[in-house]
Amino acid sequence: MASGTKRKWSDFLTCRQVLNIMVILGFMFNYMLRVNLTIAIVDMVIDSSPKNATSNLTKVALQESTRFDWDAGQKNDILGSFFWGYVLTELPGGRMAEIVGARRIFGGGMLAASILTVLTPAACYMHYYVVITLRVLVGFFLGATWPAMPPMAAKWIPPMERSKFIANMMASSLGAALTLPVCGFLISSVGWASVFYVTGAVGIAWSILWFLLIADSPAQHPRISMEERMEIETKIAEGEGGKSIKPDTVPWMKLMTSFPVWAIIITHGCSVFGYFTVVNQLPTYMKDVLHFNIKKNGLLSSLPYLGKYVMAIISSYFADLLRRSGKLSTTATRKIFTTFALTLPGILMMVQAIWGINAALSVTVFTGALFFNGAVTAGYLSNALDIAPNFSGTIFGLANTLSSLGGWVSTKIVALITGQQSTFENWRYIFWILMGTYLFGAIFYLIFGTGKMQKFNSVQNGYIDGKEMKPLKSKAESEKEKEIIA
Repeated sequence: MASGTKRKWSDFLTCRQVLNIMVILGFMFNYMLRVNLTIAIVDMVIDSSPKNATSNLTKVALQESTRFDWDAGQKNDILGSFFWGYVLTELPGGRMAEIVGARRIFGGGMLAASILTVLTPAACYMHYYVVITLRVLVGFFLGATWPAMPPMAAKWIPPMERSKFIANMMASSLGAALTLPVCGFLISSVGWASVFYVTGAVGIAWSILWFLLIADSPAQHPRISMEERMEIETKIAEGEGGKSIKPDTVPWMKLMTSFPVWAIIITHGCSVFGYFTVVNQLPTYMKDVLHFNIKKNGLLSSLPYLGKYVMAIISSYFADLLRRSGKLSTTATRKIFTTFALTLPGILMMVQAIWGINAALSVTVFTGALFFNGAVTAGYLSNALDIAPNFSGTIFGLANTLSSLGGWVSTKIVALITGQQSTFENWRYIFWILMGTYLFGAIFYLIFGTGKMQKFNSVQNGYIDGKEMKPLKSKAESEKEKEIIA
């Protein structure tokens, strides 16, 4: 059947709408596979504190048979090991998505990580080092997924709609928000092992649907209508850089010496450092300092992520609206939303450092900090598609590599500061560090960020009289267009 023939389902959902739905679900489940351990490990480790000691030998024996005697250092090594693998595939994942397509990279990474997640309980009973190895592999496969999305956006989403599409990636926060209370319920009802079986099975099911429903570009989609394909390709071609000729190789020297690129990399690193610290450590802080039980812990830990997703959707909608209306340039839009997204969380971390012993205030501060930080989707997070859509995956990979290192460093910092005594006085140092990191990222982007297309995005001989040439089509693409027109 020709690609221009409509199917019945397309009367209700376009291929681009299906892509949006699958990306939203994909990033939800992506974070399920990442944060499931952060809530489960609270119940996986034997609590050796004096107040929980018991003289009931049967109870102690049962506890030791289902939990593990990992100290604070080992616990944080397990949490941090994810980033050892994650950092290895960020840059290769973005570049591979530009070359072989985001469908294989994103879907394959999710499938492999989901299978490994199902195997996690068995690994825990084998040895502490087996758990670390498995988490390194989960990070390895998930590391390639995030930078695969900008190349997908470059082929499917018109320039003035890309902020909203990138906001779909913040469904990761929605995934975390749903995972934490669900995992809390599973742990209290069935046991911690069920967390890995359920989240792994969900990831496998999604991966199968992804490969059945998604294509790398409108031209490759077997079920897309002629009208939808032409609409997408026309809008992309009419946008800035839409007709640019993509270089055969990455212009590494120009890319690595570009201040706008480094503005994205540094700001992303600062923002995600704060986010990862909260994602990995909030359940522990709530248990050790605020003394929430596991079920309440999961529910309250989820509130900040819900806030972040809501802000991501709101800010991205307004960012695209302002750009389309011409009221704000792309540069002004990116700088305003980035400054907003990092400065307010920085201020809230200062509040947390001073008054964070109050449980109600802490929940409010963390929810507010991640809520405001959600505006990064309208800021620097979409910026690589503005300045170099042909290399958006590579730039995002570079940025996520730094942020991944920051995620690992944050676990070490928390272990160093709170390892001996997890008290509010010790946690204060962590909150001051987060405040400084957020504010530095905001200032750096405000100075060096831009929304202007960079020259290294296309080959220089692709310009004639200051205008970009239309790229030559491959024989296969030409035949495909003839088939559609016919």
